Amino acid sequence: MRGFLLLLLLQAISCSSLQTLPSTFYVSPNGDDSWSGRLAKANADATDGPFKTLEQARQAVRDYRDSRPTVEAIVVTLLSGDYRRQSAFILDERDSGSADQPIIWRGEGTLLSRLLGSARLDSWQIVTDSNLLRRLPESSRAAVRIADLPADLTLPEAWNPRGAPLLELFEHDKKLPMASYPQNGWLRIADVPQTGAKRFHEGLEREKRYDGVPVGRHYGRIQYDDPKPNRWQDWSNIWLHGYWTWDWSDAYQLASSVDTLKQEIILAEPHHNYGYTKNQRFRFLNILEELDEPGEWVFDRVGRRILLYPINPTAMEVEISVCASPLFHLRSCEHVRLENIAFAASRGNGVVIEGGKDNVIAGCRFSGLGNHAVEIHCGRHNGVQSCDITDVAMGGIVLDGGDRQNLLPAGHFAINNHIHHFSTWLRTWQLAIDLHGIGHHVSHNLIHDAPHEAIYVRGNDHLLEFNEIHSVCQETGDAGAIHTGRDYTWRGNIYRHNYIHDLQGAGLHGVTALYLDDFSSGYTLTGNLCVRSGRGTLVGGGRDNLVCNNVYIECFPSIILDGRGLSWAGYYFNGGYPVLFDKLNEMNAMQPPYSERYPELLSLGQGNPAEPVNNRIENNLSLGGRFIELYDFYAYDVSKNSIRQNCIADSTICKILAEPPSGWDPYYLDLDRSEGYRFINSPEDLPEVLADNLFCDQTPIEFDARKKKIRILNNKLRELGFAALPLDSMGLMKDRFRRRIIP
Repeated sequence: MRGFLLLLLLQAISCSSLQTLPSTFYVSPNGDDSWSGRLAKANADATDGPFKTLEQARQAVRDYRDSRPTVEAIVVTLLSGDYRRQSAFILDERDSGSADQPIIWRGEGTLLSRLLGSARLDSWQIVTDSNLLRRLPESSRAAVRIADLPADLTLPEAWNPRGAPLLELFEHDKKLPMASYPQNGWLRIADVPQTGAKRFHEGLEREKRYDGVPVGRHYGRIQYDDPKPNRWQDWSNIWLHGYWTWDWSDAYQLASSVDTLKQEIILAEPHHNYGYTKNQRFRFLNILEELDEPGEWVFDRVGRRILLYPINPTAMEVEISVCASPLFHLRSCEHVRLENIAFAASRGNGVVIEGGKDNVIAGCRFSGLGNHAVEIHCGRHNGVQSCDITDVAMGGIVLDGGDRQNLLPAGHFAINNHIHHFSTWLRTWQLAIDLHGIGHHVSHNLIHDAPHEAIYVRGNDHLLEFNEIHSVCQETGDAGAIHTGRDYTWRGNIYRHNYIHDLQGAGLHGVTALYLDDFSSGYTLTGNLCVRSGRGTLVGGGRDNLVCNNVYIECFPSIILDGRGLSWAGYYFNGGYPVLFDKLNEMNAMQPPYSERYPELLSLGQGNPAEPVNNRIENNLSLGGRFIELYDFYAYDVSKNSIRQNCIADSTICKILAEPPSGWDPYYLDLDRSEGYRFINSPEDLPEVLADNLFCDQTPIEFDARKKKIRILNNKLRELGFAALPLDSMGLMKDRFRRRIIP
């Protein structure tokens, strides 16, 4: 409800700001900067009409405001058409409005005004170079075309394994894929040779998946077992993309040389920071010999040219991304609105807001971008409302601001946005919404279809509510739809009334809907609905978390609670990796304001800080899956946490080690491991800590996913204090920018 009320407030503010008829300037790709900009189209004798450039409109707005002590709101209308940018369009404090008189940059029609960071490639030629023709597949030789890059296009000199793509290609507004092998799916690293002149990575000693070798240990070489790469002639342009050691960290690597007899690749530095491990996934890109499907292309960086197998050779409309800076950049602005504009086909970000306050991006569309759609840094109460974000190479929205040292919130927001098919280039840690700082509000967003996670939470006092998330983490493992962790000072965050469903993690450790990783503490998770979300909620060694009134349907399990600080993650507490305490000291967290806002922090100085205590897992409903997995069960007193008054209607209730281990509980090697564990189906066999719960043989609720309705069938749920969830308020909402809701 709070998210919906804020949405209404934003609309009321935007409408009240325009009660006085605004003054309007017009810009058109067919305009003229010598005209007044006060007419939407040229007059009969072509002596006046709209401006041609945004820069001229900006200057006109400044002059207009300077000439009047008080002015009405000002609207700059971008008429239909494409506005090509090779550099950022910048607004600063001189371009600010006020609460009553905002400055609005607005597109015409329904996203008909487009800011593009691309250039047309028209100089396509038939390939005549015999060396190139010999390497091309016979089936595509006659169809492939070649063109030089624009002479003024500057590319980065240094290779960044986890950076944005160097450039991207579009035909008829569709992003085109590089020629790759395999075209779909992955190869597996056949082996990582353990000899050589230099060991580049020691590996992780605690995990030895194959041949007794610590994961990640390498000497700069990997081996492949597919014979096809042996026929590729020039490896200087070939890229390798892989999840080289962990299923939550990918990177692009270059080959220094190849030994086709050994089927061994010597990888160029810099190497992946987690090393390389046998049987991990990888693939090849940018291979001339694999240019065999319409729409594929290859980039010759040395020759500065593109080879393309066009979709339609007789009607080629090809664009190449060129603009590396943001298309729109607000610096220290106040009360500026960007509305109904499409931002597309660029190497950089769509919009960046730095500083300022009360700036809003509303009703815009972001697609085909080489970096993030929107980044907001510093300032106060800046946000993104009712925008659509899709097909971006990196992430969606970054919200960063506030003073964490003094616990002063920024109040940035991301509300009612539809974010999907993102992280198309770099496949991990490119979030739909990436939170940093303190006091941001994320509500009513629909997020789906991504290889890795939807939201990562860093900082304090963020509110995440009424969001719908599905079909994320499709390509990765040990991942969460909403993820956080590894800082005791990140506290006060609330996740409530979110609907997370249909998740399937492809890698090791799978996927979790609400992932409180590595000692996350002081979080509140309430009223969330997790349906077929892999694992529902994981509390990874933290304390003081409230997990209550959530519904878990067909989750395996609904809840995980572990004591990792007492086992495999003890290095956080024995001086091996003191990051938790470094961050406590950095925030001076044992003194005000932290000690007053979060008094539970003081308990870290009492007893064993590695022990998970004061977690409350209460009044939840678990149906059709497995209720709880308790790891490190024999390492600490689990009863120092409250697991009570939950309604459990699962065929399996609990998973724990069958007997006390001689070493660490081995779940950290594979959460899906069953060997050595006991799966308890009967309440009579449960440990005492789980006794105070309600166990149901029959389904206690009826859930209709299509209608988003839950009907309570068992009155004992109400007696437990379970409150109905506001399902019909979860997800996107209609407003003046979003007239239709996708079912």
